[in-house]
Amino acid sequence: MSRRVVITGLGTVNALGHNASDTWTRLLAGESGVDLITHFDASQMTTRIAAEIRGLDMSVVGPDHEVKKLDPFVQFGLHASVQAMADAGFADGAAPLADPDRFGCIFGVGIGGLTDIEATKELLVARGPRRVSPFFIPKIMMNAVAGQASMRFGLRGPNFVTASACASSNHALGLSFRSVKYGEADVMLAGGTEATITSLGISGFCALRAMSQRNDDPKRASRPFDKNRDGFVMGEGAGALVMEEYEHAKARGAKIYAEVVGFGMTADGHHITAPDPEGRGATRAMRAALAEAKINPDAVDYVNAHGTSTDMNDAIETVAIKTVFGEHARKLCVSSTKSMVGHLLGGAGAVEAVATTLSIHAQRVHPTINQEEADPRCDLDYVPNVARDLSVRYALSNSNGFGGHNATILFARV
Repeated sequence: MSRRVVITGLGTVNALGHNASDTWTRLLAGESGVDLITHFDASQMTTRIAAEIRGLDMSVVGPDHEVKKLDPFVQFGLHASVQAMADAGFADGAAPLADPDRFGCIFGVGIGGLTDIEATKELLVARGPRRVSPFFIPKIMMNAVAGQASMRFGLRGPNFVTASACASSNHALGLSFRSVKYGEADVMLAGGTEATITSLGISGFCALRAMSQRNDDPKRASRPFDKNRDGFVMGEGAGALVMEEYEHAKARGAKIYAEVVGFGMTADGHHITAPDPEGRGATRAMRAALAEAKINPDAVDYVNAHGTSTDMNDAIETVAIKTVFGEHARKLCVSSTKSMVGHLLGGAGAVEAVATTLSIHAQRVHPTINQEEADPRCDLDYVPNVARDLSVRYALSNSNGFGGHNATILFARV
């Protein structure tokens, strides 16, 4: 049995916006959420910039005493989930018009509770083991976000997290799509979340020399596909989507944003941090998504790129896109959400899926900002600096993670 799967709810929190509507408006305007780090003293770091979330109203998640029991990555995931569930027409705390036994939740997480791991280690050293909170382990578990969402909304269907570094969200979205498509569930809450703008998280990526050091010009630091890119910019936040069987959504009169029609996942088998130099894993993931949907490459109008602003990723992803699409690659619009919200690691694909869904729904695509000087190796149309009206029939969203993980989602206009 194979069923149609549509998107009926969206939610996100990130450096640009605390909901999908505000995020979309600012993405179209080409604004940057990158600034100097304020979460901790970063003065000794080689990178002192990030795309932080500031001023987030956590009452959406719950009262203060309950929110304090959650690591920020769980807080962000629940915040986005509350939005997506409300947008889809499901009341907070229940799942009306849906069987909770057939309503599941899968989230992607790259690292997990880093904030509380750091804080608790400091407490342990300073004051001893008796001061460690009984909430510590439940707070830092990667699966905490899916478990908390299950309890919050009364969801009793498939429930777990995926962990594949920067491909985590797309794996969560793809497996949620398959759960609905093949009848395991009727509705899935799917997404990804991350909160790694911490002293340890930033130090680790500084040691890898993976991040931009454009500390004197934060807004122009994330510059995917630009010749003068010097690394990615860390972001934080979450994205959540409600995926629903088409007839189920129609029967309850749900708003439908777009359809999910294909998913591809592969591995490079090459290197723990570097992508395959010929982009073979990314190529196969895109081709698998197209094959599942049974469409030709020339039916695709837009690619939401992984687009990290690192030297290797951007050049190799361009190679992979040209390999998959051939001459049609020159007709594609390709843009990077990370140019504005930074790189959310395990949460990246979910925020980018929200943006891709809205591109189809609005028939507009957001720009890749900070496109100033062309890199000869990156020679596609990256929608430089200004949003564009575009008739989008099909759109691909790519995610590629450390470990050589590749995951591609294919969306379609309904």
